Amino acid sequence: MKLKLKMRLGDLLVQEQIIGESQLQAALTEQRSTGKKLGRTLIDMAALTEDQLLKFLSQQLNLPYLDISRRAIAPEVVNLLPEVQARRYRALVVEAQEDGVLVAMSDPADLQALDNLEILLAPRKLAIAVAPEQQLLQAFDHLYRRTEQIAQIAGKLEEEYAADDIFDLAGLTQGDSDNETTVVKLLQSIFEDAVQMRASDIHIEPGEKALRIRQRIDGQLHENLLPEVNIAAALVLRLKLMAGLDISEKRLPQDGRFHMEIKGHKIDVRMSTMPIYHGESVVMRLLDQSAGLLTLNETGMPPQILARIRKQIQRPHGMLLVTGPTGSGKTTTLYGILSELNTADRKIITVEDPVEYQLPRINQVQVNHKIGLDFSNVLRTTLRQDPDIIMVGEMRDQETVEIGLRGALTGHFVLSTLHTNDAVTSALRLLDMGAASYLVASALRVIIAQRLVRRVCNNCACDYRPTAQESAWLASVSHRDFSRARFRAGNGCQSCNGSGYRGRIGIFEILELDDNMIEAMRTGNPQAFASAALSSKHFTPLAESALTYLSEGMTTLEEVAKLVEDVSETRVPLSEDLMSRQSLAD
Repeated sequence: MKLKLKMRLGDLLVQEQIIGESQLQAALTEQRSTGKKLGRTLIDMAALTEDQLLKFLSQQLNLPYLDISRRAIAPEVVNLLPEVQARRYRALVVEAQEDGVLVAMSDPADLQALDNLEILLAPRKLAIAVAPEQQLLQAFDHLYRRTEQIAQIAGKLEEEYAADDIFDLAGLTQGDSDNETTVVKLLQSIFEDAVQMRASDIHIEPGEKALRIRQRIDGQLHENLLPEVNIAAALVLRLKLMAGLDISEKRLPQDGRFHMEIKGHKIDVRMSTMPIYHGESVVMRLLDQSAGLLTLNETGMPPQILARIRKQIQRPHGMLLVTGPTGSGKTTTLYGILSELNTADRKIITVEDPVEYQLPRINQVQVNHKIGLDFSNVLRTTLRQDPDIIMVGEMRDQETVEIGLRGALTGHFVLSTLHTNDAVTSALRLLDMGAASYLVASALRVIIAQRLVRRVCNNCACDYRPTAQESAWLASVSHRDFSRARFRAGNGCQSCNGSGYRGRIGIFEILELDDNMIEAMRTGNPQAFASAALSSKHFTPLAESALTYLSEGMTTLEEVAKLVEDVSETRVPLSEDLMSRQSLAD
């Protein structure tokens, strides 16, 4: 397919009065020194926008202009053009038939690229569309997954072991065997794919007939099956070496960590192994250190909750708890609070297991149970280090809870987390753990409960009307009027990997203990405490906050239903009027 402009691009742009003659001459001078194409030079000089240039080229060459960010493109279509060539020519196959393909390009006037694409995609006939370069770059990252590369390397590794018929442990540990090189390539592909897909965890699970490699993306696991199950031992061995674990121990669980750099991202990997029937299961938590810590402003808290938290964390003493199940973002919230409190006039000490992010000026202690350096022992020493603020990674037992509460009573501001489902039951959990009611009443001042729900992908989101069944469910859990609500759901596109969701958003509730709650806690009356908490005019339950996000089109009814069901199962039984106020169905 031959495309050619009637005149040179610069002259055409001047003729159509999109740029001036002086801008063209300046761009030509700049182009001679940089070697960039004229169009990119004009965009970099702000003489015109990329959108203006592409729409102009689309009109001059009579080509369609595509917004590929909203398109769902099949992997088999994308893979018709290898990734290396796709990135080199800024070209992406978006549609394919038996006799032809539609290719989106950022520079359709590049005749050399067109000639090479015709050769690469032959015998199919080439049709060209225009698309923004930034959209193409994002599409390359999302669509060119490493799954095929992982499968090819896994197959090669299996062939190498089959050829040797002996597992070369010595060679693998020394890093000088061909097998070792292949193992490293396989692990590199696995990590690159995980970082590319924004995965928070990687699971490696050997089974009887397949090796499962799963990634947790936005809280959901996505599975890739490899038939080469016999390579699992080599992968686990190499990972153990990287994490400094005992490679000879396969009968007991082990924990470790290591650092690596993947595609410009500095990744801290926390690794856990566990013996299972067909070998060892490995789970790795990926912490992107290069992304930096989120501030409180970046956590997504609603302004009214953010203002109340900022007021509470200025207390000179007392306890603040952040609660929620595993993976609900508690640590992110705590680090956000610490970053705001981290000033030169405050001494802050943290007791963590593990230390996830290193913070300047803050004294962070890593718990080590093997040598008796547990939460309670470290916390006792911490109180003698003259701190202003103490952060305890988790309230795990009665001793830690009581030391933390006493620290909050003796002039320290104590932050910690608790694995409970909502704010109301969190205060009661401290009593269940054996803490004295008078201690809890005297020290505990605020509880933040939170969840993470998946956010609707903005690229492919569209409005929809709830079904009759969904409307009935909404009416059963809330008395609010949803007639003006904007319900949205994602259709699935390349940006969200076809899921309809991209990223997550936090749902928060904050409970500030008032006199009524403190008195109920002091007398050890959980029913009275729950009633006082739920009748507080400043308290909005998690479910109501989630319904607000639903009505604004930020998440889906499916996500909210899972949250409401989860919270309802653990809610303290209450009277009908209080249940109505929570807008939850018991």
